Amino acid sequence: MVSFRRLTSLPALTGALVLVTLLVAGPLREFDRSLHGFWSDELTPRWTDFLDQVPNAVSGQAVCLPVLLLVAFTLAWKHRTWRPILIAGATEAGFYGVVGGLKLLLARTSPKADDVSARFFNGGAEEHGWYGMTYPSGHASEAILIYGAAAYLIAVYADQDSRVVKRLGWAMALISVNSIGVAYYLGYHWPSDLIGGMLVGAVVLRAIIDVDQWLVRRRTRITWERILRERETATARPTQPVPTPQPEAAPQPQPVPAPAALVPAPEHAAPGIPSEDDAEERHRVPELVP
Repeated sequence: MVSFRRLTSLPALTGALVLVTLLVAGPLREFDRSLHGFWSDELTPRWTDFLDQVPNAVSGQAVCLPVLLLVAFTLAWKHRTWRPILIAGATEAGFYGVVGGLKLLLARTSPKADDVSARFFNGGAEEHGWYGMTYPSGHASEAILIYGAAAYLIAVYADQDSRVVKRLGWAMALISVNSIGVAYYLGYHWPSDLIGGMLVGAVVLRAIIDVDQWLVRRRTRITWERILRERETATARPTQPVPTPQPEAAPQPQPVPAPAALVPAPEHAAPGIPSEDDAEERHRVPELVP
């Protein structure tokens, strides 16, 4: 069974976008025209302005861009990193570069334009304005791309909390359904415009996520390689031998002096007879100090 991650991989989403675009250029064009209708004007004309200004505006730049910037700057300040701001910048650049570029390149007219043939390269911004570049849908792309980038940032910095990720998934689903349903009900786009818009937004979002994850893995690998090199350098560095403490020498025994009574008298003096030196000492006259 094919997993959800494989279905939403960059090659799978890109292939689906190319296939839908080719079908829109050919057989799907007549199918678009048969499914289209200004349903709000026909069924609920009083609600048309409200649907356009409130539910349809949720996926517009005036709402979704401030939400993305608020999430990005809040997380950047909290975690002291530029990563959320860089992802927000890449998201906005991808929207204008890829989604806007495809709009200008394919130049498909809107159902509200004079040309309702729904062909590619028949419209254009110069002749029809916003109604001359309807494929892919910008609101459908923003619902996936910009809100998806905000959800990705929250999920990354939510410590892998499964409840947070699940709630973000439900929020993304509701925003996407709102964007597609309201735009189709108002009749601003051909049905295939909405499908193509979601696919383009998903392709750009997946590319941004893949690049961000690759940079994180690369930075982690470089950090670990530096740590391993430092450990190897510390291990290979020669260490000075630690001197072994020598035991202190035992004190030598000192000779015990003999008692004075046991010291023999000089050999030249007989016992009991004073010596010549003693006689001189007795007869020496002390000198007078003047």
